[in-house]
Amino acid sequence: MSGKIFVWLLATLLLTTISLAQAQQPTKVTSIGYLVGSALSANAARIEAFRQGLRELGYVEGKNITVQWQSADGKLDRLPALAADLVRLKVDVIVTGGGAATRAAKGATSTIPIVMTYDPDPVGDGFVASLSHPGGNITGLSNFAQELSGKQLEILREVVPKLSRVAVLGTSNFPGYARASKEIDLAAKAFKVQLQYLDVLDAKDIETAFRAASKRRPDAVLVVGSGVLGSQRTQVIDLAAKNRLPTIYPFAQFVESGGLLSYGVSYIDLSRRAAIYVDKILKGAKPADLPVEQPMKFEFVINLKTARQIGLTIPQWTLMKADKVIK
Repeated sequence: MSGKIFVWLLATLLLTTISLAQAQQPTKVTSIGYLVGSALSANAARIEAFRQGLRELGYVEGKNITVQWQSADGKLDRLPALAADLVRLKVDVIVTGGGAATRAAKGATSTIPIVMTYDPDPVGDGFVASLSHPGGNITGLSNFAQELSGKQLEILREVVPKLSRVAVLGTSNFPGYARASKEIDLAAKAFKVQLQYLDVLDAKDIETAFRAASKRRPDAVLVVGSGVLGSQRTQVIDLAAKNRLPTIYPFAQFVESGGLLSYGVSYIDLSRRAAIYVDKILKGAKPADLPVEQPMKFEFVINLKTARQIGLTIPQWTLMKADKVIK
């Protein structure tokens, strides 16, 4: 019996030693790089959605992951250097917000996986071979939806009686602009609306664009998303109000900041879904084999306070369709 007890005690001691050794092994901390062109404060809601997505998958900052937050603060020429910094830090995955950030990350590495949070035209921009088979180290989400422009013009027709002329503010060298313009042209033709395209390449072009628009006396303005217009949204909103122009924007943040209407992709949803890609890659999936997904959720937001300020009455049936009404 004493021999059996000895063997049992020895086995117990060995198992305890092994368990303690395993417990002392440091948990691998994954490093994620997050790269955006605009200020982090301007992306606060999207960043929190991404964090929430990570938490839901069991990732906790400071415990089993670290995130290197990199922002160009609106100076897009800084993006390549910031992307190079993330490569030097040897992050496991780079998450990008917008086409400019993705291009910078692509130029910095061909081996570190890159997850696009949103890009208007991943194939046209040369980031992936196709949506179904990306083929390289980049995958993620696209924010392009063909019905978007048509729906925006349809909303303007509902709130602006006898809509016939629309000024379009956009940035011609911004990724996805050419594709968006084609869709706007098709929608305008269907609705028999005349378009006036106004190119905003820099912040200083915004006031010039509104002056040019006022000379043609448009019935409304449609804003195409871009880094320039997004970072200068307060100026755009103020000029639209000053000229009493009903304006529809691509992002809810414009309306939350005082704009009239927005209809577009839910960037909160895209940001949360980006965490799923990160999780799959960290578990061994290759970006080349993960199809690029398109938007699944859209948001329609109305600011009634702004409508009153410019003397516009929003029809009741339009209000009923809104996801959010700001009073």
